[in-house]
Amino acid sequence: MATRFVQINMKARDDAALGGFWAGALGWAMSSEGPGVTNLEPVGFDYPDPAAVCIDLVVSAEPKTTRNRVRLELAATSEAERAELIGRLTELGATPAGTGPGEMVDPEGNEFRVVDSSGPATGPIAAMVVDCADPRAMAGFWGAATDWIVHEVGDQEAVLRSAKGVGPWLRFVRTAEEKTGWNRVHLDVRPYPGDDMRAEAVRLRALGATAVDLGDAEVSWTVLADPEGNEFCVLAPA
Repeated sequence: MATRFVQINMKARDDAALGGFWAGALGWAMSSEGPGVTNLEPVGFDYPDPAAVCIDLVVSAEPKTTRNRVRLELAATSEAERAELIGRLTELGATPAGTGPGEMVDPEGNEFRVVDSSGPATGPIAAMVVDCADPRAMAGFWGAATDWIVHEVGDQEAVLRSAKGVGPWLRFVRTAEEKTGWNRVHLDVRPYPGDDMRAEAVRLRALGATAVDLGDAEVSWTVLADPEGNEFCVLAPA
């Protein structure tokens, strides 16, 4: 039994407007499965496919108060492409973050970075970056939790990628900042066809995940947290 990362869940004050920004940034198609939810995926994409980790934007009245612990890095394969991409992102509504080369924020203040991605092709998203206290432990958990392969692991950073060697990288980066409150951006996983969502949730808890109390909310998925408290959803198999 295994699972894999299939989408990035991003809270938004205005899901359609923020979805329009990210659709333009990535060159992806935008659709909606209902009020308050905007879905982004590559044009002609056959979901789920490890070639891309899609984005769901979900409306939320909760304000953004801290730096996101989960962020995106966008791929540029040359200095010319990097300059063109930053210019296009600026026209779409992004602004420089002032914290380093290529650091920007989207129209709702979500941090992201434009990076050199001259290695294996990833698509427009070069990597999903997760701040953590212990990259080794996070790589150990997620390497066992999913079929993604651990490519590098060290005290400061650990790197994983889909078992098929396509799509974005997943980077766990050490930070001294502690997690406070719910992550405004989180990752979702989905078991393979024929697997059982509840059994998968049990397996993940045995590996070190914990259940998240949603109160009276009724949802069709299971919400867990990884060993450092980062929330993630276990979706129905597909």
